[in-house]
Amino acid sequence: MGIGRTEQRSAGGGGGGGTSPGILERIAAYAFQHKWQALGLWAAVLIAVQVVAGMAGDDYRNDFSLPGTESHHATEVMEQHGAAQAGGSVQIVLQDEDGIRDAGTRQRVAGMLGEVEGLDKVAQVRGPYADSSAVARGEKIGYATVTLDVAAEEMPVEDTKRIMDTAQRIDGQDGLRVELGGEAVRAAEEGGGGAAEGAGMLGALVILVFLFGSLVAASLPVVTAVFAVGSTMGLIILASHFVTLADFTPPLMMLVGLGVGIDYALLIFSRYRGELLRQADSAPGGQGAGADGAGTGTREVGERAARIAMDAAGRSVFFAGCTVIIALLGLFALGLGSLQGVALAMALTVLVTMLASLTLLPALLSVFGGRIQRNVARRAQRQADRGRPAEGTRWRRWGGGVQRHPVVALLVSVVALGALAAPALNLRLGFADAGNDAPSSTTRQAYDLLAEGFGPGFNGPLMVVADGERGQSVQPAAGVLHEELRAAPGVADSSPPIPTKDPSAALVIVYPESAPQSEQTDDLVTELREDVLPPVEQRTDTEFLVGGSNAGALDFSSTVADRMPLFVAIVVGLSALLLMSVFRSVLIPLKAAVLNLLSIGASLGVITLVFQEGWFGVQPGPIEAFIPVMIFAIVFGLSMDYEVFLLSRIHEEWERTKEPALAVREGLAHTGKVITAAAAIMIVVFAAFMMSPDRMLQQFGLGLAVAILLDAVVIRCLIVPAVMRLFGLRAWWLPGPLAKVLPRVKLER
Repeated sequence: MGIGRTEQRSAGGGGGGGTSPGILERIAAYAFQHKWQALGLWAAVLIAVQVVAGMAGDDYRNDFSLPGTESHHATEVMEQHGAAQAGGSVQIVLQDEDGIRDAGTRQRVAGMLGEVEGLDKVAQVRGPYADSSAVARGEKIGYATVTLDVAAEEMPVEDTKRIMDTAQRIDGQDGLRVELGGEAVRAAEEGGGGAAEGAGMLGALVILVFLFGSLVAASLPVVTAVFAVGSTMGLIILASHFVTLADFTPPLMMLVGLGVGIDYALLIFSRYRGELLRQADSAPGGQGAGADGAGTGTREVGERAARIAMDAAGRSVFFAGCTVIIALLGLFALGLGSLQGVALAMALTVLVTMLASLTLLPALLSVFGGRIQRNVARRAQRQADRGRPAEGTRWRRWGGGVQRHPVVALLVSVVALGALAAPALNLRLGFADAGNDAPSSTTRQAYDLLAEGFGPGFNGPLMVVADGERGQSVQPAAGVLHEELRAAPGVADSSPPIPTKDPSAALVIVYPESAPQSEQTDDLVTELREDVLPPVEQRTDTEFLVGGSNAGALDFSSTVADRMPLFVAIVVGLSALLLMSVFRSVLIPLKAAVLNLLSIGASLGVITLVFQEGWFGVQPGPIEAFIPVMIFAIVFGLSMDYEVFLLSRIHEEWERTKEPALAVREGLAHTGKVITAAAAIMIVVFAAFMMSPDRMLQQFGLGLAVAILLDAVVIRCLIVPAVMRLFGLRAWWLPGPLAKVLPRVKLER
């Protein structure tokens, strides 16, 4: 068909109007011509996946253990020798101003604990009256330990809530206060992020309405993203039964899926709208055939615009999506099983959103094309009547202004980004605990009560495991260990040796003087491993292993830090090779890599200031150990999106004019508005997750929003024009031998 061959292709595209349609153009044509079939297929997929997922239910599991680390080995020894502490536990914290040992209080507590002991998944209940150390000085605060027969991350939420409801039946009786703590309780209290997702979508819709001046046009990118995210959510629920997926995967998937989905659809739709305007301007009388909204002319104009948009912007979307997927799959290089499932889910999300943009959006354009064309024509006519400058004029002027002072623009921008990135040098990784929960939550109340009664280190005890020879009792060595630990600096107290079912292993619980998230607690773990325990091991001929949540977090953080350089090298290297193949340049990929690293560093610096240093009233604490690598993978991929969209247009103008300065100005003029709108949408979607009560989601939301803001404003508007001006003709230099080896990938035909 004639409309399958686009006119006015870029020079070097090879053929102008005689170029045969590419695969993306053919897909767009099929979806446009068979709109109901395409829409029905996507609706069927969405409904079927959601129904099956609803029937199967999810099986999310948080598993941050790392085989080969000392903390993981300690857990394995406890499990192998039958230690009760190997399972999960729930703390029932009690407070009574009249005293925990008051006769009435004791009777109520004993009855409640008896009921709890009879519940499913409860292996043992040890009350405050069976262990004198479970009642604080003053006898106003005490606790009972509910040992579970499964790990905390495997505990069903409904069983945890049953324990919570049973324990809190006596809350408030004659001044008795009951709160519950433990990871299982924290998991049961966590809520969804629906409010954040809804706020993000509403903000995105408002931006799109202002951009296009039409609710119908603005809704298409949102509808495309919703179909993609909804379908992916069902697939991820099903996948949770086969791979380990953390419980924060769904909100994180929606965070990225909505932003990427709306962005990709927006970029294609913007090119479609631009083609409508171009065809209207080139048609007789200044309005395209069928501009009145009737007849076959309107449909032909719409289909031609859709095919051209898909052949141009669709290629950029496909390439950009591939870079995001590569960056996410680069997380496999870290060898962290807990993150590999998340990376796979995120990559699947980007893949499905990309497919929706390339197949569902053309069908929607076919359904609503007439209304969109009329709106585009009316809006263009109003702007012409008011004498407003053509689209891109302001961006063209901005690019020219930056090019006149490239050194100043570059220095100011780099210094600003460097200043923001500097705090990240003191980044301290860890995991949030109940001390970071909402003040009104029962886990936070229990945390505060235990800290008040037993000291800050009680909420983060260290588990020191004594592992001896099979068949030989380890109790004498554990007794020596107990005495050495009590005398160690930084230790508030330690429990007597706790035997296991096998006498060749025992456990000593160590209570630090400092809070779980304190840097002093991390230092204590290191000091025990390197200074305190080795001499005791030599004297007793017994191996001692430091485990527990604090030691596990420290091991996880150390592993991430050790493997981070390999991860960065793989992601940056593969992305640079892709950019080199597309733009036939050495300097452009290097520039892109350096600038992306700058924006990521700046976003991590902001996270450090807010969440670690406590700016703006946020409770200080460590940054979640997996946040930096996840933000790096996501932001690096998304930053490459904008790099591709801008540079592909600059490259198109370069191929046409061979004028580097002009190519940069024209590239900004044609992409500045849409990239700014796309970035604004992502910032709104990401920033909305700051509304979530979950500290981890807040860190993700802030980090991604700041990175996209800096990327769109500082890097795209200031640094890229300045650097490209300084590069000049050298920007497109590629050594001959390298040009022969690299495959040629074209974004414009």
